[in-house]
Amino acid sequence: MDLVALPAFADNYIWMLHDGAQAVVVDPGDAAPVMAALDRLQLRLSAILVTHHHPDHVGGLQALRERLEGVVHGPAREAIPAPFAPRRGGERIEVLGLTFEVIDVPGHTAGHIAYAQCDAAAEPLLFCGDTLFCAGCGRLFEGTPAQMLASLERLAALPPDTRVCAAHEYTLSNLRFAAAVEPANEAIAAHTAHCRALRDAGQATLPSTIALEREINPFLRCREPAVIAAALDEGAAGPEPVAVLAGLREWKNRFR
Repeated sequence: MDLVALPAFADNYIWMLHDGAQAVVVDPGDAAPVMAALDRLQLRLSAILVTHHHPDHVGGLQALRERLEGVVHGPAREAIPAPFAPRRGGERIEVLGLTFEVIDVPGHTAGHIAYAQCDAAAEPLLFCGDTLFCAGCGRLFEGTPAQMLASLERLAALPPDTRVCAAHEYTLSNLRFAAAVEPANEAIAAHTAHCRALRDAGQATLPSTIALEREINPFLRCREPAVIAAALDEGAAGPEPVAVLAGLREWKNRFR
């Protein structure tokens, strides 16, 4: 099974998973790069997975329906262009012979979902939309800090080798913030150097892994003393994990 990151817009990735004959794509905000990849690789489009309703994740759906041979799966609690199969946390779906668990991850949007590949025989894989980024998390447009904390901790509990397929190339910007939060964290410094080399070579910094995110992502480290202290210094309301996450998110929103 091949995993491909299709660049779209300024910094989106549309993820494509294919077996050489059939493909599934995730969050196709733009149909053009998907169409081009299907044609180049001579693939049939068997399914589409949608994590949330924002236009840069659903804008290509209508154009892709003419190529789609299967189902659009999307969050049951969000307005996704119809028709689509509404999915809720705890459900399992099968695409390309792989089983994915649907996980409710509200925070960025109210009904955001993620898809975690849960077949023991295959390498773990997570399509997390705009909930979890490499070294970061999504803005809280519709959800609460408590929801985002619960969502991130649910994802952080996935197997450490799970590949994290986030939807944006925000890594270097996020790592600059992570270094401001934890300047003594050597894992952040090492990954920053690695990602700069990737970007200089024109390559994506994704996918990440759950194990790496637990080392470098401040939003997954809200119980670490250094992260708590930094958040308090920047105005967090208290040392509790929800307050730390809220403080970090506000700090990141104004960070330059």
